Amino acid sequence: MTDDRSDTIETAILERVHAREPGATICPSEVARGLWAANEWRSRMDDVRAAAARLAEAGDVVATQHGATVDIRTARGPIRIGRPADNAS
Repeated sequence: MTDDRSDTIETAILERVHAREPGATICPSEVARGLWAANEWRSRMDDVRAAAARLAEAGDVVATQHGATVDIRTARGPIRIGRPADNAS
């Protein structure tokens, strides 16, 4: 994936997270569905999760699973992405 595409995904994640109320989260599939066609978004979920992992490592977002913070790169199953607690407002 090109750096431009990675930047686009990261921007889309941040825009969606910050459009939500503080404390609310998004599903990575929302980002994928917003960026790719109906027949392509599922195959791009790894790209979205990788972009979210980079943002989490930078402290820009947090990933949760069942309300607990998780490492996106090792989490299995559905995750949610939100603002860090100190940036929730």
